[in-house]
Amino acid sequence: MAFTRREIKETSQEKVIEINAQMDGVLSFGDPVNLKITGRFSGKLDTKGTLTVGQTAYVEAQIQGENIVIAGKVKGNVVAKKMLVLMPTAVLTGDIFTPKLNIVEGAVFQGRCQMLDEFLNVEDLAQYLEIESAAIEELATTGKIPAIKDDHGWKFERIKIDQWAASVKVMKS
Repeated sequence: MAFTRREIKETSQEKVIEINAQMDGVLSFGDPVNLKITGRFSGKLDTKGTLTVGQTAYVEAQIQGENIVIAGKVKGNVVAKKMLVLMPTAVLTGDIFTPKLNIVEGAVFQGRCQMLDEFLNVEDLAQYLEIESAAIEELATTGKIPAIKDDHGWKFERIKIDQWAASVKVMKS
């Protein structure tokens, strides 16, 4: 890992990290941050908040985040839980998985796109359904709730959860 410049700005509301570097590895954030990459990165990115791949950036990585804006070059699959924006200078080679997609004229995209409904993790679903996280995990483990298991744990597609919750209410009536 060779850093040329790294800035961290923190306000009372948000954290901003800008990286103009050449990096290999895994970047994972548990708390929401606004991350901007303007250098080269290869590996895996797992972010919360907003990830911006600047116009001068080259990223070769599997990317997962909430809101992702790409203006540079990216090679790898991109999972945006909320929204993905490809700016006019973007070049993306890889598959896209996102509920909302904005491809601005001039952007280049080579791959497959799957428009997903919003996914929730265990904690988000527990809050959404107003039940304990442990109960959510038990329902998922026993197959009583629609769920998908991946490297990061359980995830739940909101539309399927809404359908499941409606069917459970009908059965109880």
